[in-house]
Amino acid sequence: MKYLLTIYENEATYNDGTGAAMGAIIERHMAFSQDIGAAMLNGAGLQPASTATTVRTDAGKQTLHDGPFAETREQLGGFYMIEAPDLDAAIAIARKVPLAGDGAIEVRPVMAPPGM
Repeated sequence: MKYLLTIYENEATYNDGTGAAMGAIIERHMAFSQDIGAAMLNGAGLQPASTATTVRTDAGKQTLHDGPFAETREQLGGFYMIEAPDLDAAIAIARKVPLAGDGAIEVRPVMAPPGM
């Protein structure tokens, strides 16, 4: 079964002015990717939330908003699409996802197309 692991952290953790914090976490993610091997189907980091644009639909009317819609301490920073036999195995992989500080990894099953 496929699972999406979404990574939520405070972006400020990486703003040390030197790029060292970002370089260090990228190295940890590269090692993690190697560690989980064939379980990893895809993954990527995301640009800062300030680069986001949200299309919001309310009562059929669409509006555009700069940045993420929700005001939170943590931002969506990246994701992994993995293959795991069950939720327990997906959670075991999610526990290994590197974080620079506090944060959360959401584990969510991916819907299979009808008939598959």
